[in-house]
Amino acid sequence: MKGSTLFRQLPLKKILWASGLSVALISSACSKKEQEDQAKESANTEAPMEETTTTEWIDLPLSAWRNYHADTLSPIWEEAEGVISLTGKGGGDIITQEKFENFELSLEWKISEGGNSGVFFRVVEADTLGAVYFSGPEMQVLDNERHPDAQIDKHRAGDNYDLQACTEETVKPAGEWNQARLIVNNGHVEHWLNGTKVVEYQIESPEWEEQLKNSKFTQWPAYGRNAVGHIALQDHGDQVWFRDIKIKRL
Repeated sequence: MKGSTLFRQLPLKKILWASGLSVALISSACSKKEQEDQAKESANTEAPMEETTTTEWIDLPLSAWRNYHADTLSPIWEEAEGVISLTGKGGGDIITQEKFENFELSLEWKISEGGNSGVFFRVVEADTLGAVYFSGPEMQVLDNERHPDAQIDKHRAGDNYDLQACTEETVKPAGEWNQARLIVNNGHVEHWLNGTKVVEYQIESPEWEEQLKNSKFTQWPAYGRNAVGHIALQDHGDQVWFRDIKIKRL
């Protein structure tokens, strides 16, 4: 047998080297296969990754609101072609059915000549709280050209009402639509008006506490203190219109 004869003629060192190489190759192949099998088994038993959810905008039509301290809604607040309007006196302040904590609110508003209104947040209901502004900070809605409040610092359109004035005036005249955004996240608040950030503050910061102390709201302990509350639209006795109202939880 030529093969056996040739193998017997090889030096012992070469025979051992060839045998070792064969064992190493076989061992390497087995090890690689075991690693692949383990990887497959791990992939099959590993917990699946959690699906990420995208926060969606929530539309707030008139049906999403009710009067403050009531289960009903005054007919003086009307909705037509996507526009919510206060059509006369006596409609009362309205609040969202739901409560919100961290959110971005987007809407458009326009005010009648000489008109006044506001957008509030962190509004709560209690027997001792007779109005939305007893608890809720306000983004002012105003005709800056005609309403007497326009002569008062911190009472103009876009202001953090009675606490902090806008850094610049971006409001449009009465009868024209203004695009507003209100962002509230862990007490950090931003007022945006027509694409510009006009107010920024941190609720319960030393600066905010000082502003509150110097405002008329210092008499109401609940003002701004509740992290979770309703959004509110104000009846200040003047015609006002809102549209494209939507909110996104943060």
